[in-house]
Amino acid sequence: MKKIAILYDFDKTLSTTDMQEFDFIKNLGISNSEFWNETAKITNDNESDKILAYMYMMVKLCKEKNINLTHDYLKECGKSVVLLPGVCDWFVRINQFAFNLGYEIEHYIISSGIAEIVEGTSIYKYFKKVFGCSFLYENGIAVWPKTSVNYTQKTQYLFRIAKGSLDITDDDTVNKKVSKFEIDYKNMIYIGDGITDVPCMKLIKEKGGNSIAVYRNKKDIVKTLVNDDRVNFVCEADYREGSVIEDAVKSIIGNIATNDKLKEKEANAIKLMLGE
Repeated sequence: MKKIAILYDFDKTLSTTDMQEFDFIKNLGISNSEFWNETAKITNDNESDKILAYMYMMVKLCKEKNINLTHDYLKECGKSVVLLPGVCDWFVRINQFAFNLGYEIEHYIISSGIAEIVEGTSIYKYFKKVFGCSFLYENGIAVWPKTSVNYTQKTQYLFRIAKGSLDITDDDTVNKKVSKFEIDYKNMIYIGDGITDVPCMKLIKEKGGNSIAVYRNKKDIVKTLVNDDRVNFVCEADYREGSVIEDAVKSIIGNIATNDKLKEKEANAIKLMLGE
């Protein structure tokens, strides 16, 4: 079967807010604003990357609160993440629709959030691969960032998915020229919630794929993305059956199927004309 890739940001795209703002921060005994304000202070005072700063804060505060920051602990925190309406059965519906047209959907996460937390969510099983921030562990305890994914770094994972180079230690495949993509960019759909997703949205759109900006309350952000020609669609972050985003994604999949059929007919007509 031919493949289509749907690539998602996570925080505020599939979940109602940042994944740390559920059990992880609650267990620290501080407010969400305290955590992020302190992260911002570390970022500004040290001219640090924002993603590395929040990962440092996670390690630092867990030490101070005598919480063992293990892989299993982060995975457990993922169980409390609240997903947006319709997300839980979204994947089954979209997979079935595509299957009926002769396509296999591969779902991917490309997030600046914590991969181990995503692993603890009920929807983790639907993803071919989760690309996110992750920790290096010594004696089972997180001590250092193993991977960090900021906004522009997200784009490398588009190339990896296109070339089938999903192992992030594989630098050879992702950088070499290939004659055929594992998944063509025109068969990619990127779904994100805002400015931090712009590099991926723009790249996918420029390469013939489709980008969708989702919103809950702040429509002004996605209006900017439309005005700047960064996205193809803007939809409310509601994934329930019959929703606008479901209609948009199904329309994109349908268009891909139609275009592929037209190309096949064109190729067959040329062969017939040439007597092959």
